[in-house]
Amino acid sequence: MKKLMLLILLMMTSLLGFSQSVTDSTSIQLKKPIVKLVIKDLILGDGAKKELILTNSKVNLLRRKIILKDSIIFNLNSQVGNFETIMFTKANQLDISQQLTKRLQIDLKKQRIKTKLMGGAGLITAVVAILLLK
Repeated sequence: MKKLMLLILLMMTSLLGFSQSVTDSTSIQLKKPIVKLVIKDLILGDGAKKELILTNSKVNLLRRKIILKDSIIFNLNSQVGNFETIMFTKANQLDISQQLTKRLQIDLKKQRIKTKLMGGAGLITAVVAILLLK
């Protein structure tokens, strides 16, 4: 855009000013050097228009690329957030599983002790009953 503005400013300052003293509605007569300058200016103006069109298309393409990149970044950030949530959930599940395992081990030890006591108590009760009956 800066190049285009500089080009237009340069074109405006490089033009030679002239005025026509006779205005004929049928034709305009210009001198040969002025016609050359007009043709050069027209060619430069057409080139500037084409350059402006190309520049605008490039700007639009870059805008679309930026929008696409922003959407990709947003999606990746969403995925990272989802993975962090999954990791947090899995960590909680692991903690709960470890707590349940510890509880089950404690309950198993208590049950073993009860079984040994009942097994021993049953044997003692049988021996005492046999002794009493004799």
